[in-house]
Amino acid sequence: MSKTQFEEVEQIIVEIMREFKIPGLSIGVVKDGKSIYAKGFGARNLEKNLPFTPDTLFGIGSISKSFTTLAVMQLYEQEKIDIQDPVGKYLNFKLGKKNNPIKIFHIFSHSAGIPELDGNVVALIRQLGSLDPIIPMSSWDDFLLHINNANTEIFGSPGKYFFYNNDMFTCLGLIVKKITNMKFEDYIKENILKPLEMNRSTYLKQNFEKEDDVLTGYLPSDDDKLVKDATHPFDKIVYAPGGLLSSVREMQNYIIALINGGKFNQSQIIQKSSLEKMWTP
Repeated sequence: MSKTQFEEVEQIIVEIMREFKIPGLSIGVVKDGKSIYAKGFGARNLEKNLPFTPDTLFGIGSISKSFTTLAVMQLYEQEKIDIQDPVGKYLNFKLGKKNNPIKIFHIFSHSAGIPELDGNVVALIRQLGSLDPIIPMSSWDDFLLHINNANTEIFGSPGKYFFYNNDMFTCLGLIVKKITNMKFEDYIKENILKPLEMNRSTYLKQNFEKEDDVLTGYLPSDDDKLVKDATHPFDKIVYAPGGLLSSVREMQNYIIALINGGKFNQSQIIQKSSLEKMWTP
């Protein structure tokens, strides 16, 4: 892209920010395995009038799921897991039918046949401070007990229907934890973030709070004004489906690795064939 094309894109971004009252954002462009553009717009903190930069840390939401899936595929390459295995082989997981079980690869494409449960919803609402602790989920056993007893229904055979489901990705994170005997967030850090030089990216509140260039979240109020709202889900139940914080600059490294068949600089974090398998429904 030429300088003029980037200037045109920047003008569109500013117009969108005005229309939707977006206080700040950053974008990056990767081409031919290289970062060719990274820029911040607006403010990361309105009260202090701090600029949004390509290095501003913020929650990347469900893009976190791709890191979780990548971790599973690394273990697949090491023959520590088979993505054709039933989830119940690794966890005390009772949802589904024994003669047609939910398998690991079904979770990749949200085709387990299970609609969204509420384990992650409980964790998120608890972060907002608006939920009394009627449903205790202070451990992984609590989480599994909760989803195994969820009042839900299997809609069709696994692999047949699409139902977006965060809790199934929490199960993947728990499988990674169990197989590696590491905390999920530590495994991701050592085997994905470090090799990709994503050194500021984190799941942990204490790491986020040590940084200066971080996002302050805002939500629109009833009178159409922006209200400060710091509610990133710093809860281990949410790590695997949506808990990673990163920046545009560091996410460009991740994109470069995916485009380059799993390679970033001298680090081969996964084989190209495994990526292709990961992306195949």
